[in-house]
This record gives sequence, C-alpha cells and structure tokens, in this order.
Amino acid sequence: MSGTRSVSCGLNFAAAPDLNSCLETAQQSCYEFICIPLVHPQLKREFISGTAKDRHVAFTRADMILSTSDWNSLIVGRLSPHINVDSAIKHVRENSEAALAQELSLASHLGIPAITFKLNGTIDKNINLARIINNKLVSVSNTQVWVQIPMENPAKQTMSYRTDEEINCESPWEWWNGFRFICDFDKKIGVALIVSHDLPEEDEINRWLGEPVKCLILPTTLFISNKKGYPVLGRAHQVLIQRFSPLNVQFILTGSNRYPDLTLYFNYLDHLWKKGFQVHGPLQRYGRGYEDYLQFPLQPLMDNLESGTYEVFEKDPVKYSEYQRAIHRAILFKMQTESPATTLVIMVVGAGRGPLIRATLNAADMAKVQVKVYAVEKNPNAILTLHALKNDIFGDRVTIVSSDMRQWEAPEKADILVSELLGSFGDNELSPECLDGAQKFLKDDGISIPQSYTSYIGPVQSSKIYNELKQCLDKDKHQLSHFETPYVVYLHNKYQIAKEQPLFTFYHPNKDATINNSRYEKKSFTVEQNSVLHGFVGYFDVVLYENITLSIVPETHSPGMLSWFPIFFPIREPIPVKTGDEIELNFWRKCSPKNVWYEWCISKPRFLGIHNPNGRSYTIGL
Repeated sequence: MSGTRSVSCGLNFAAAPDLNSCLETAQQSCYEFICIPLVHPQLKREFISGTAKDRHVAFTRADMILSTSDWNSLIVGRLSPHINVDSAIKHVRENSEAALAQELSLASHLGIPAITFKLNGTIDKNINLARIINNKLVSVSNTQVWVQIPMENPAKQTMSYRTDEEINCESPWEWWNGFRFICDFDKKIGVALIVSHDLPEEDEINRWLGEPVKCLILPTTLFISNKKGYPVLGRAHQVLIQRFSPLNVQFILTGSNRYPDLTLYFNYLDHLWKKGFQVHGPLQRYGRGYEDYLQFPLQPLMDNLESGTYEVFEKDPVKYSEYQRAIHRAILFKMQTESPATTLVIMVVGAGRGPLIRATLNAADMAKVQVKVYAVEKNPNAILTLHALKNDIFGDRVTIVSSDMRQWEAPEKADILVSELLGSFGDNELSPECLDGAQKFLKDDGISIPQSYTSYIGPVQSSKIYNELKQCLDKDKHQLSHFETPYVVYLHNKYQIAKEQPLFTFYHPNKDATINNSRYEKKSFTVEQNSVLHGFVGYFDVVLYENITLSIVPETHSPGMLSWFPIFFPIREPIPVKTGDEIELNFWRKCSPKNVWYEWCISKPRFLGIHNPNGRSYTIGL
C-alpha cells in the first residue's frame, strides 16, 4: 500500500563488543535500531561485598562511542539478566538493587528511548522490581520501559501432553497485569511480547490486542524456508503479525541468522506489515489516524455544525442510499391508499446541507410520485447552502424553513417525517426530544423515518484510553470530570470483555400518553476471561423503515458505513475481573427542562460510585 510506511524493525544482540559494527550491520539490512545489553551479560558487579567491590574500573562502554542523537534513537538497552531484586537472600537482593540502580542511571544518562527486561513469574515474585521501576517512571525520566512477556507460559512447553496442570497453567498476561497495576498503569510502561512457536488461544490473543504492546520479539527459529529458500512464517504467525500491525507495533528479531542476508527477514516482515493494513475494510481505512482518539460528542442542538463536519458525514457511501431505499418504500406504501395524482408531503427535519433532501427527491422520482418537501434546519449557515441548492438543483418541490423543528408551526401535516439526528449511542444527540417535538405536524397515519433505534453497551478493557484520561486535567472542572464524560472514539487498542447488550429503545412517532424520555436499565455481563475493566463501549442500531436498518454494532455493522464511531463511557478506576465474574452496570438517562445527561455506576463485582451525578461533568443541552 503506497500510503503505508515501512515496518520498524530492530535487531537483538546477545552482546555488543563493537557497538558501531552492530549498528552498521543493522542499518545495512534496513533495521532501524538495535537491542543490546547495557552491561556485558557476564559482568556481575559486587557492591555489598566480594573481591570486586573496591575495583574502580569502568563497568561498561563510554557514552562518547556514539553521538547523543544515535543514543536517543538507535539503541534499546537491555538490563542484566542476573539482576534479582526480589531474591529472598538479603545480600543478593541488595547487590541486585545497586546494580539495577546503576543501569537505570546509565540509561537516563545516555538518553536511550527504551529499556527492556524479561519478566518471569507473577507479581508476588517481582513486586520489588515493580516498585523500583515505578519509582523510576514517576521521576523526570522519559525512557520507556518494555517489559518482555512470553506469549505462552514456558511451563507449557515442557509438557508433552495436555494435563490438568497445563490447562490451569497461569497465563503470562497475569504476570503483566500484576506488574502494571503496581506501576499504576503508567503510560511509559509497555509490553514487548515474545512470540512463541505454539500460539495461545484466540481469546488470549484478543486480550493482548487490548494492551499497550510496543513490540513483538520474533525468534529466528519461527521462520521456515519457502520453495525459493526465503524465510517465511506459518499461516498462524502471519495472521498474528497482520493483526498487530495496525497497532503500530515494532518488531525485534532475535536469534542466530539462518539465511545469507538479514535483509530477507526484514523484507518479509515489511510485506506482512503492509498486508495487515490492506486486509481491513472501508471503516478501518477511514478511521486510520483516529484510532483511540478521544472526541467530545457533537451537540447539534446547542452548537451549529461547521461545514467540514457536514462534508465528512455526506461522504458516507451507505447511509444515504439506505435512507433513500427507506423513503422509497414508505412512499410506495403511502400511495397504496392514495390516487396517482396525490402530492405527498414529506418533511426533512434537521436537513443540514441537503443529503436527505436529495435522497427524498430521488426516491420520489423512482416511485414516479409528486412530492412537496419541507426542509427544516436551524443552522443559518446551512440555510445558505440549502437556498443555493434549491435554486440550482431542488427547484420548487422544496420549501426551505429556517427554524428549530420543535418551534416551527407547520402550514400542513406531513405524510412522511425524515430525520438523521442520531449520535453514536442512538439518542445522545437528542433525537427523541427533537422528534417528539416535531411529531405534532405528522399525520395520524404518518410515517417516521427512522421508526426506532436501540443503544447497546458492553464492558471493555483499554489501557491506552485509561492512560489518555489520566493525563487530562482541567482546573475549572470537577477532578473526576474526564472519567464522567462519554467520548466518541474509534476504539482500536482494546479488548471487549463480554458481548454488548441492548440498553434503551426509542420509537417514533411516540404514542405514549405522557412522553418521558428518562430511562434506567441494569445490565449484567459475564466475564469471558481474566481482564481489567476500564469502561463501557456503546453502539446503536436503527430501523429506518420496515426491515431497512443501519447498525454500528460489531456483529451487525452495516458494511461500508462510516458515519459513526462508537461511544465510550469511562470508569474512574480500573477494576480487575476474573473469568466467570459478573459485571453489573446500572445506567440512567436523565432529563430536565434544559439538559439531558447519563449517569452510570457498577454494583458488581464491587461497588463503584455514581459517575456524573446530576450531570456535574457532562450534559447535552436542549
């Protein structure tokens, strides 16, 4: 794909006696960086006691071997493998702490972009290491920490057949999860995932896709030779590379070279990387660059939309064609009881820059029916566009009305009422309130398009989104405001903990004797595997007319539709959940004469207080 940059790969060196030679080897083979030990792996320093304690010699190479810019961009430093700051033996632990402090200080001095080390075992075996690393992270250091985690527990590889012990063998994800909890989800800490020969189950891979994976470490032993003698990966590993590629991970090649040229590995990985972008559909291509980017939901009642916003929506290749189908079918239904000479009255409320007017006129032409269209729009700038379109394209069939649909006094009643007031959660742009106010000028047997819409919600894990919210501070708002605000976001680096469930449904026209759009629902989700709850992702689907629908719900997503990203409701602190746990979400839609807002809280697996009480952090203005 011409617009996709090349893969970023590094070479791992067990030792680097000549650093410039290692860099030259890597760069000649297209690798961008190298991973080297900060100190020679066999050099065990003695700080507490021993014959080497008083030796005043350099413990590693001098910084002047490379320029500062090279240290800053070409080197990933590996900590000494013999360091064991959690040893039960006091002098070993203390000596390791001194060695670790020395190497962390060196990494800061050199300004290298990242340090890395292997994590073997659960957090109770690494809690002192986590403390030290966390203390380093909260300092002024900008160095990232890449925690090397095996994709599969090495204990499984020693078992010749599946046993109860293997089945219950702890996932290395648990090691990572405990470590990052101790480090308070610091955004400078990420995963260097060691890819194994035997890949884990699909659910396990999906869970890793929701973590801050910085790089995949690929042993050369994973590669096999194809018919031409070039290194390739098996099908399962190819798919794995392609699934991680859109997360912009880097790769580190480790192990002995088994081919004439190291460039062969790079070329193959670059091919898989680019293919990983190509295999995705229109929505993924459209959303590129917006992954995990937090946006405040639109409030078109309070704010007039800008021209660029209209333009983005109008480019959707699916939405308006489906609206046109729905309008066409509704027209045919209405004409079953009308004479051929009848002129149908159709009102397009919230007409914007006219895409639904085009759809309406096209549908009428297809049905060979006369129509009178009222285009109602409150944005005075969009009204300018509509008048220009009326003069040039729409003609006398369209009447432009500059008014809020809730306040307009229609000169006649409509056979069909058409609107596109839906947000990422269905009702979050106040379609219920708008259409309830507009239905007074719909005939008793009139048709509303849309007829109904339903919001959906499900629990999700996303360290990236949580860390983004942690960085948000606003002195003029409540301290929890960013965790009490829903965001429109193209969720990418995430894992959905359980399947989403329907939440609220709204019908139009609303036949209730007393209209009240406040809602409350309690939803219960069963956790599919150990994970961390960071919030809830929301979707919606809509019935335009009869069986013509639009959906952003993952399983029923309208192919090729681009208009809406999901919505995300955060929670104020991460909650670890285990397989089989019940997550109980309480969710409210609250209304006042001036505002609408959502409130939510968790009552299982533990209580977490009400988010956004009384709309203190976020409201939608009427």
